[in-house]
Amino acid sequence: MSSALFTPYKLRKLALANRIIVSPMCQYSAVDGCATDWHLVHWGQLLQSSAAMFTIEATAVSAIGRITYGCLGLYDDACEESLGERLTIARQYAPPMPVAIQLAHAGRKGSSQVPWEGGQLIPITQGGWTPVAPSAIPQLEHEAPPSALDAASLDQIKSEFVGAAKRAARVGLDALELHCAHGYLLHEFLSPISNRRSDAYGGSFDNRARFPLEVFAAVRDAWPQDKPMGVRISATDWVDGGWTIEDSVALARRLKAGGCDWIDASSGGISPAQKIPLGPGYQVPLAREIRRSTNIATMAVGLITEAKQAEAIIASGDADLVAMARAMLWDPRWPWHAAAALGAEVQTPQQYWRSPPRGAANVIAHAKIGMR
Repeated sequence: MSSALFTPYKLRKLALANRIIVSPMCQYSAVDGCATDWHLVHWGQLLQSSAAMFTIEATAVSAIGRITYGCLGLYDDACEESLGERLTIARQYAPPMPVAIQLAHAGRKGSSQVPWEGGQLIPITQGGWTPVAPSAIPQLEHEAPPSALDAASLDQIKSEFVGAAKRAARVGLDALELHCAHGYLLHEFLSPISNRRSDAYGGSFDNRARFPLEVFAAVRDAWPQDKPMGVRISATDWVDGGWTIEDSVALARRLKAGGCDWIDASSGGISPAQKIPLGPGYQVPLAREIRRSTNIATMAVGLITEAKQAEAIIASGDADLVAMARAMLWDPRWPWHAAAALGAEVQTPQQYWRSPPRGAANVIAHAKIGMR
């Protein structure tokens, strides 16, 4: 049986063995932005998953661009060194797999507690910092407002994204994703809910999209041209008067013209007023609409948990790739089990070649070994 989910795919010169992407997943386990041994263990197991590509979590381009004090960063030499060292070790003990990174700035969602400590905004008096945003509008009504960015600060943030991209290239990463979703800074510029500026970066669609497009262009210029670069967007705010799927299609057209290789179609995150119709694959129609309207490659995300579900998404042309987060944390061998269910094969570490249960031995490619 031929499986669409396990057919190869290319992004520029980057060859992907199948259509399964490990999504970026925040671990809140960095120290001063630096990767720790938790990341070594976390990355190691996901690099052994046999997915097509692993994406390092949302990685801040500045210290105040972190969501929490535990968020990963790539804004100084210590961050670069810690990430590079641990990634080198993790890759050494896994089959070859491309590794991407998602570069991000938290915007008004910065200075937050880690989730298991409540996730709320940390006041400056308790060790937090003043978040920044397009406009001085807080995420939640009871929070102190963020600082509205001026022109000089916008230039600085663009430079920070470029600097982080250059560091990512130096440590040998294969692909880069720009985080324009989930209510973080670049999404805050896009959405009329959070952007009330009266200058060239606010008001009309063109103005609200201006800064994210400028950041994309600057990073695309700094990122090696033979390496792919994509963008994660919230394709709809799920709020009346907010960002819409039609806006996303228009943005995707401009990103594609500027050299974007994929759109990672997520949604929501800009407002607690959002009304999200949760259900299996609830965001797949967003990826489908963007793909069919613009012919750009898309990643489908959100409550994709079953092999046949993922297979149908790819086989029907709803998306080119499926990106999985929570399902992969729950089952880091998900691609192995999907391959077994769909009659496909994956490459795995030799040490695990004897692991498949009876009836699933075909899942591991080249797993013909002797024993004495």
